[in-house]
Amino acid sequence: MAYATDNPLRKIAEGGINSVWLYVDGDAVSSIAGSGYFDSAYENLKENDVILCVGAAGGTETVDLLVVTSATGATTVTTTNGT
Repeated sequence: MAYATDNPLRKIAEGGINSVWLYVDGDAVSSIAGSGYFDSAYENLKENDVILCVGAAGGTETVDLLVVTSATGATTVTTTNGT
């Protein structure tokens, strides 16, 4: 699956030039952290933004911390799983 704007990221904090976002979805975090998952949100995300991600693994909710590694001026958003 991929990020869909009908289940948007929610900005929960902003400090300086970066933001903290919350994202809740039933996808596995390995899919969510994949390059391009958040491409539809590239206009909102900036490099070094943090995404608190609630996903699922085998029907069990998981919580991971993702860091945006590329988004500024790019249409492909990449993240790294900071767990």
